[in-house]
Amino acid sequence: MTGPRSAEYLYGLVRELCQLPHETGWVEFKHNNADPQEIGEYLSALSNSAALAGKAQGYLLWGIEDVTHRIIGTTFDPGRARRGNQELESWLLGMLSPKLHFHFHQVNIDGLSVVVLELARAFRHPVQFKGQEFIRVGSYKVALKGHPERERELWRVLERTPFEDGIAAERVAAEDVLRRLDYPAYFDLLALPLPSNRDGILAALAADDLIAPCEAGGWDITNLGAILFAKRLSEFPTLRRKPLRVVKYKGTGKMFTERELGDERGYAAGFEEIVRLLNGLLPSNEVMGQALRETVPMFPELAVREIVANALIHQDFFVTGAGPMVEIFDNRLEITNPGEPLVDTQRFVDTPPKSRNEKLASLMRRFNICEERGSGIDKVVFEIEFNQLPAPLFEAPNGFTRAVLFAHRPFNQMDKTDRVRACYLHACLRYVMREPMTNASLRKRFGISEKNSATASRLLTEALEAGAIVVEDMNVGTRVRRYLPYWGAPRSGQREFA
Repeated sequence: MTGPRSAEYLYGLVRELCQLPHETGWVEFKHNNADPQEIGEYLSALSNSAALAGKAQGYLLWGIEDVTHRIIGTTFDPGRARRGNQELESWLLGMLSPKLHFHFHQVNIDGLSVVVLELARAFRHPVQFKGQEFIRVGSYKVALKGHPERERELWRVLERTPFEDGIAAERVAAEDVLRRLDYPAYFDLLALPLPSNRDGILAALAADDLIAPCEAGGWDITNLGAILFAKRLSEFPTLRRKPLRVVKYKGTGKMFTERELGDERGYAAGFEEIVRLLNGLLPSNEVMGQALRETVPMFPELAVREIVANALIHQDFFVTGAGPMVEIFDNRLEITNPGEPLVDTQRFVDTPPKSRNEKLASLMRRFNICEERGSGIDKVVFEIEFNQLPAPLFEAPNGFTRAVLFAHRPFNQMDKTDRVRACYLHACLRYVMREPMTNASLRKRFGISEKNSATASRLLTEALEAGAIVVEDMNVGTRVRRYLPYWGAPRSGQREFA
């Protein structure tokens, strides 16, 4: 949804909408009717009707005669309107579910006051007002449940409309498209020469659905184009909360913030810079090499890069008021993104990822920002094991997905949960490599000497008792046994382990 508009833009928009047919489901004209209940119901009806009509926005205008579409002016002032003791806009927002982006605009046309309520189309779910869904049928606003055919069609539209196809900015002039998008980064990432003229640039961006021709002239910048190549995401109000935030804390808790940063650019245009800044904030350790003391990152750079890319790509963009975040503590790194994972967190290693945002994921792979499908988390686990760090933790707290990387901790300071998780992920990684886990491979993972093989045996027993792994063949001796993740045995169920 857009924010404040220029008077010139609003003047043109009003003139354009006044030329529409009388029965347009996504536009409604009023004179002075400012009943809050009525406005709320229209927000639901127009948003749902806009989705059904394939429009990015719906509009409710005051100061326009309904039949003739003649500009007559209005006394309605949304800035002064209230519902009880609450401002109208705030009250309306609280009554809508899911939350809907909308904005009141006021413009003077030929000395007459006109108010435009611009609202976003429904996504994923029909918009409700006070728990009820509305739709436009001809020029009438009606309850959606009374029209089952339209309800079914609306659900079909919502289910097949991905986030990337949504519109972040409408009717943008060609020169403004090039001003708002970092188009040189697009060609750099694809190692393509920059076209010699503006039309060539726009055609290339349109070919990858970053922009689309607008029926009313100019271009629409898609959500895909804005989230990947915006110079400033704050220019796109629906994406204002989506830049990656990086917060560094002092200590192991959130009481003291040491530094906070973010990058306003789209994910593809700004990815390398945000990774560079992030690596500059991460703690490091000094280790003694064969001759000199050297500084090494606390976390493998490849693992950090892949985890951050996954958080950006697989987030749920329809979760409002939240975006991806990286939090740095003295003893760990937490990467959180909105939306529960579509794959069980215990199966991240072996299951190819399912993405809500297939176009976004595909382009990020073409830009070599993330790994090929299904190999990213494998590489994270491999890097962690190679550096003999505690196993990463993948969890889904309250509608979010979080990955946690832990700083180095001596083996004797790891608790049972850490040891079982490490053993399980090692078994998963070996399984996808077609190499079952053994006592020897586990010793190598933890840096345990051969003479202490009994320690590895105790780890295997702990993991077996927790249900994290199973023995491949119980008929062979304990010294040569091989182990699989719990889901790898032919007759194992899809049970979880604690």
